[in-house]
Amino acid sequence: MKSPMSLWKLMAKDFAIRCCTSTTMDVKTAHGRYKHEGLSFFTIALPSFGKDFQKSLDQGIVAHDMFLGFSRHAGLPRFLGGFLELVFDRRTGVLLDSPDIDAILAVRQLTLLFSKILLPCSDARERDAMSGYVECEKELRQVESSWGSSDIQDFHRVANLLFREIFTDVDRKVAYGDIIPKHGPGATADKLRGNSKYRQHVWTDRLERYFPSGEFLFPSVSHYVEHYDQLTFLEPGAEMPVRVISVPKTQKTPRIIAIEPTAMQYAQQSLLEPIVECIEMSDLASHIGFSDQGPNQVLAREGSHNRDLATLDLSDASDRVSNQLVRSMFSDFPHLQGAVEACRSRRADVPGHGVVRLSKFASMGSALCFPVEAMVFLTCVSLGIESELNAQITSRSELLDLLDGVRIYGDDIIVPGDYVHSVIAQLERFGAKVGPNKSFWIGRFRESCGKEYYDGVDVSVVKFRRVFPNSRKCVPEVISLVSFRNQCYFAGYWHVASELDKLLVKMLKHFPMVTVDSSVLGRNSHLGYETQRECERLFSPLVKGYVVSSIIPSDLLDGYGALLKCFLKRGNQPFADRRHLERAGRPRAVDIKPRWVSPF
Repeated sequence: MKSPMSLWKLMAKDFAIRCCTSTTMDVKTAHGRYKHEGLSFFTIALPSFGKDFQKSLDQGIVAHDMFLGFSRHAGLPRFLGGFLELVFDRRTGVLLDSPDIDAILAVRQLTLLFSKILLPCSDARERDAMSGYVECEKELRQVESSWGSSDIQDFHRVANLLFREIFTDVDRKVAYGDIIPKHGPGATADKLRGNSKYRQHVWTDRLERYFPSGEFLFPSVSHYVEHYDQLTFLEPGAEMPVRVISVPKTQKTPRIIAIEPTAMQYAQQSLLEPIVECIEMSDLASHIGFSDQGPNQVLAREGSHNRDLATLDLSDASDRVSNQLVRSMFSDFPHLQGAVEACRSRRADVPGHGVVRLSKFASMGSALCFPVEAMVFLTCVSLGIESELNAQITSRSELLDLLDGVRIYGDDIIVPGDYVHSVIAQLERFGAKVGPNKSFWIGRFRESCGKEYYDGVDVSVVKFRRVFPNSRKCVPEVISLVSFRNQCYFAGYWHVASELDKLLVKMLKHFPMVTVDSSVLGRNSHLGYETQRECERLFSPLVKGYVVSSIIPSDLLDGYGALLKCFLKRGNQPFADRRHLERAGRPRAVDIKPRWVSPF
């Protein structure tokens, strides 16, 4: 079994048994279309079918404009008809009073199985995505031109109610220089990696005012004086733009991100920490999340059962956050606003379009993108609630009471259903675009932060992320396949898990039964783990299996850069890698090697 068709057929067999129906004609249809359309049938056509199915669940009926490209019999598509008849009435297309939850899961799993496989898009789709990035800028400027002074005043007033105390604390930290920068592990526009980032000699005039190079780039004044002549300060017009690239998301469209210059990312991290800390320690922590998706998932489950909460998803969320709104949000806090503006990149180098000036605050890739967009969206949600009540809210305590049931995690938004239309109107008033195919508030289907629920039951699916490996040397693919096998096992897809076991045993000489916490690439099971021998020193059980091994690139750091890295370290514990000054950065390749290790 090394083809998408074979895997899909096995998955269909598992669900046919579970739902007591037949998938013979479905397999025949899928095989014919796969032969004719290729992999795009599984990665583009079927995911579109799945999205229409989800929307039909929410609306309670299969509309005539749903499931395009698939033939119909009466009110439902013929394809996957055995499952669909357990959810909708075949004659009218209306949702049944008690739809079969297993059938709902079956349709979702069979249509979304390959929706997120990591494969490059065609060149034409790449170009369209880049054009879409530029077009989004134009649309944002049009929205900004439609705003009057009252729009910005409303936004500023509500943002102040929400964040005044938080911004006051962060503003004070910036004013007194009580912020500590940090380098991230990712790529940068100037292509500095690992330890090389601690030897950067390029700074900007805008940064210098709020992030003095003597304090940020050097461990002491003496080092600053000694190496000052090596520094290059860039005027605003000479600053390096962010580098816009695409990364795999789906075969239909790539994900567009912007890689920030080292200096900008370094300064952004110094603001990220206090902003997030202050919010998480405030009474807004129950309404905005940055690290834990759990609360959003819990509310989505509750909303699917009680139907009192709506889940909203925004399209191109970060690319539609206007910098005008961000400036307005911070306008009463001059040090914070100045620092945020100073470390914001103003231009982007877009392939095929050259360097463009940005109206958005920041694209994905900026350290401040995620928290700032969440604060902007919470402000818009609050304005929506105010609009629905048709009364201006002047008390912060009153506003917090009204935010009961509201939760923001990036662009995943949960709001009370009673306010949903007013909230959407306010989000779109300020430039956001609500994705109609991934927003739900009518029926019993809800989706948020990677989890989907119907009537309180988890109907999330297992997704195949990478192509099948040809041999053990295809390490990322092997790791992904083992993970997929274990997810299928715990999801109850027994035929799939069994056949994948046969494939993996042939590919991996050692494929033992281990627990989910083991470092071994092995089989997870409800039956526990196996023991093949005992450790002579610790008398603990051991198994032989493949363990992921990666080599961190060599990157020697000495002198003032090494001292700076040590000064910037968080916490009291020593560095996890004792050789961190000799090697650093993300591994350029991974390997798997057989080892005797613990099965748990």
